[in-house]
Amino acid sequence: MVSVLSLLLKILPTQTAYAHCDLPCGVYDPEQARIEAESVMKIIEKYSGFHEEEQKWRAIFIKEERAELVKHHLWVLWTDYFKPEHLEKFPQLHDLFWRATKQAGQTKKSIDPADGQKLLDLIAEITEIFNKTKAAK
Repeated sequence: MVSVLSLLLKILPTQTAYAHCDLPCGVYDPEQARIEAESVMKIIEKYSGFHEEEQKWRAIFIKEERAELVKHHLWVLWTDYFKPEHLEKFPQLHDLFWRATKQAGQTKKSIDPADGQKLLDLIAEITEIFNKTKAAK
């Protein structure tokens, strides 16, 4: 009879992988962050039209979740995709990612459409650089 422990030892991974999906697939794209940021922006735009407190609370909760996902997707891109050679070619990357993740945090506590638009604009800058790095490969 095989013990449960011996079965687990056979099927559990022996190494830990680090990537956006914990499998080093190499699939990276700022599109994920942009989609979440658009969701944040749409919620901000719709918020003022909500009249019931429950709707407002739900909108705020979802907006904060989406803003946190923006931060997650940006940090995965920054820490896993971009390499030192990208930073040499685009020295503004560090500051750009810092400002974008800070702006995502700002949208968590704001219902100002200007904050949502600023986040989308920063992600657009990141996307432009990302596309240049992909074209160089």
